[in-house]
Amino acid sequence: MKTYTGKIISNKMNNTVVVEREITYRHPLFKKIIRKTRRIKVHSTTKIQLGTRVKIKEVRPISKDKHFEILEVFKEDEI
Repeated sequence: MKTYTGKIISNKMNNTVVVEREITYRHPLFKKIIRKTRRIKVHSTTKIQLGTRVKIKEVRPISKDKHFEILEVFKEDEI
């Protein structure tokens, strides 16, 4: 079971939020730090504010695009 942390960037759908997960790594040749972002649709039964940090976990497929659900919502002082 995979778990990731990310930030909520959209909560306009019913029972679904979009979480943006950022990955940073160093380029093997040029040694420059590269940031990549991935947007993941996540099942959520409660409305959560935009910009909130959450921990998500992988679950069985809920729909065509949703394969994750919210495991934990972080408070602002826990980040």
